[in-house]
Amino acid sequence: MPKLNTPLKLSPIFKPKIWGKGDLAPLFDWPSPETAGEAPRQDTPNSDSDHLIGEVWITDDRSQFLNGPLAGTTLGEASEKFRSKLYGSNWKGGRFPILAKYIFTSDWLSVQVHPDDRYARVHEPGNFGKCEMWYIVESDPEAEILLGLKPNTTREMLRSACEKGVSKDLFHRFHPEAGEAIFVPPGTAHALGPGLVLFEAEQNSDITYRLDDFGRVGLDGKPRPLHLEKGLAVTNPELPPRRDLPRAVVREPFGFRRYVVASRYFAVEELTVQKAAHFKAVPERAETLAILAGEGRVETAAGWLGYRAGDTWLVPPGAGQYRLAPTEKTRLLKFYVPDLDRDFRQLRPRRGFKSAQVEEILFE
Repeated sequence: MPKLNTPLKLSPIFKPKIWGKGDLAPLFDWPSPETAGEAPRQDTPNSDSDHLIGEVWITDDRSQFLNGPLAGTTLGEASEKFRSKLYGSNWKGGRFPILAKYIFTSDWLSVQVHPDDRYARVHEPGNFGKCEMWYIVESDPEAEILLGLKPNTTREMLRSACEKGVSKDLFHRFHPEAGEAIFVPPGTAHALGPGLVLFEAEQNSDITYRLDDFGRVGLDGKPRPLHLEKGLAVTNPELPPRRDLPRAVVREPFGFRRYVVASRYFAVEELTVQKAAHFKAVPERAETLAILAGEGRVETAAGWLGYRAGDTWLVPPGAGQYRLAPTEKTRLLKFYVPDLDRDFRQLRPRRGFKSAQVEEILFE
């Protein structure tokens, strides 16, 4: 059995969407000879829209490891073979626990909602629900999101508006700023507008109930299906929009660490690395690094590899000590399945945070 004792680079999976972009800056070159060969088509494109990429999945089951003992193996294959050696001793599931992706928008996504675990167990056997978060990488001046229903909006009001394709007026509407963090629990109806680049972390589930698609057709030229009955059943009209979360930032020897958001499904930290940063893998879990900006090296006792914006590095529990040595100021997101007490509640005495600062980014 190979030793999983080094950070491992994962390949991205590019997915065309009718609302996507032909330019994936600042994270990826698209299209290019390097990326074009990595782009499986889930939809069947039949027009010029086939080059519009809406999502780039970075912890997809089909993402391949590009270095180390698992080079050429997909994340799904490695999950089946190595489980706790890859995930850590605390993970009991079968798949990699967190599905992470980037989203690039040039048009409105559909109005949609996700179920929780309880509903999914009954109505989507074999699947989990979907709790997610967004981190805004870039936001055009006119970009907007719909997040949560306005007060006194009922499910019947939502049904009527969705059937007419005019549901936008029932939602809280916001302009998100770059760096903003948003928590989207199951039951929160939402939609992303054009002009956004964002990072999304979620339960490893892609169950989405589409409520309103504004009468559009998909890449196959046919109207995309709605899921009104299931979607309305799981929508909670009273859930507030949990956006613009407080920025809990601490100074580190390498720069800065921001505790972005935490739930029992995932935690996300933002690291600003201005000089060499020393880290150590955690035996209980895998940690994943998504590079948003900058360049440098991932260094271990065995050698080093370069990193750049758009890279994704999985740090298995046995990776031991490693170092990030930036040649350019680097900003990255680290995500993992947390121990909420150790990793967040105990931040208050350890890091000097006020209770409210932690509680406002922590969701049970």
